[in-house]
Amino acid sequence: MSLAVFIVVAACALKLCASTFLECLNLKSLRDHAGAVPEAFSSFMDAQTYAKSGEYTRQKTKFCIAEDSFSFVFLTALLVSGAFPYMYGKGLEMLGSGVWGQALTLVGIFAVISIPSLPFEFFEQFSIEQRFGFNKSTVGLWVSDKIKGFVIGVVLFTPILALILYFTSKFSSTWWLWGFVAVALFQTLMIVIYPMFIIPLFNKLEDLPEGELKTALFDLAKRGGFFAKTIQVIDGSRRSAHSNAYFTGFGKFRRIVLFDTLINQLQQSELEAVLAHEIGHYRKGHIVKMIVVSYAMTFVMFAFLGYLADCRWFYEQFGFSQGQGIGPVLLIFALFSGAFTFWFAPVSNYFSRKREYEADTFAAELCGGGQPLISALKKLHKKNLGNLTPHPLYSAFHYSHPTLLERMDNLYR
Repeated sequence: MSLAVFIVVAACALKLCASTFLECLNLKSLRDHAGAVPEAFSSFMDAQTYAKSGEYTRQKTKFCIAEDSFSFVFLTALLVSGAFPYMYGKGLEMLGSGVWGQALTLVGIFAVISIPSLPFEFFEQFSIEQRFGFNKSTVGLWVSDKIKGFVIGVVLFTPILALILYFTSKFSSTWWLWGFVAVALFQTLMIVIYPMFIIPLFNKLEDLPEGELKTALFDLAKRGGFFAKTIQVIDGSRRSAHSNAYFTGFGKFRRIVLFDTLINQLQQSELEAVLAHEIGHYRKGHIVKMIVVSYAMTFVMFAFLGYLADCRWFYEQFGFSQGQGIGPVLLIFALFSGAFTFWFAPVSNYFSRKREYEADTFAAELCGGGQPLISALKKLHKKNLGNLTPHPLYSAFHYSHPTLLERMDNLYR
């Protein structure tokens, strides 16, 4: 085992240990708060639902530990055994060493190594989610979604990979900069393409019917300075009983999307508060800031890829040949960089939660108080069996949103 492979395996093992430790802390927090409903939640949470939400969290936690452990063993075995150089070399033999051959080889490897995760996804959907009443999908629909997702992935990512690989042959020293520009433009284009062309392949989107709710929501959006062309309803209930709301696009492509499950679960004033929260993200500039941060992170990533691509030791240590192009660099980085970036999650989540607080405050100001949003959050946590008592350290690593209690405290101020 080379030094580089040892370092990557050690980093993955450390991440697995840390993740498992956090999951165990969360299970301990569940045990510590088991029994009677905590006073802070007793006004809206009954004992039976509280116990059910705890069991849901336990089952999801145990599943996550098992899935993470399998992923570590599987990917480590491939890395240590030299399977990646073998698969990459065979791919180039069959498809050619040109930019399209390299791109298709990479997509093929990602597709092949994702196959063992399918049973886990199936179990989660049709066992855990089914048991707790959230699964509304069928096996046929699940299979159809996977096939569609694979085809879309090939269609979207093969050309962008081929373009990046093309840049390496034309701009030997600055390819990574051109690659960054291409990916940044691709990310921006996807903001428009995804809601307009990809979501309709999976879900049915319809304009919110004329009536009191539509009028109220448009009036609220206008008061909040968010001028959307339409408010649409997505048939999320076709696959899950979970609910959500979001807005997509920008400029004339901007639209508000509500899950049908959300409309069924909340009253009009609560829906207005949820929409006001989403508008708050827009008015506070959070969307632009997140895009800028995404661009900055992509730039750093490509700069690092540019450095690795020039390092002969990187190819040799992982069993590749530098003459095989930058495909090996992209492959290893995509699969194992998460073991190193995992430790920055609390920083990312800190700023994300800060934005959520700001959006909550905006919603309270727009709706004449925080009570409608508090009421909506309580209902959503109850309906979705959300964990009301996560361990603070687990929350720091895994929660991009504040806990319910933290959001309530912020809105009550």
